[in-house]
Amino acid sequence: MATVTLKVEGMSCNHCKNAVEGSLKKLSGVENAVVDLKAKTATVTYEEGKVSVEQMKEAVEDQGYDVVD
Repeated sequence: MATVTLKVEGMSCNHCKNAVEGSLKKLSGVENAVVDLKAKTATVTYEEGKVSVEQMKEAVEDQGYDVVD
């Protein structure tokens, strides 16, 4: 298992948190996703080789939020 923390802009409430966590958890290979609204991050535990960080970014952006480097 690997872990990555994505910096996510635009989240402000529990709906945002649930939308981002839900979209990440739907990806095959993602074990867990935890959003920290105050830190504006999403920490994702995943299986390398099954899902890419790029796919995670796309899933978050599809919910209407921006992933910044």
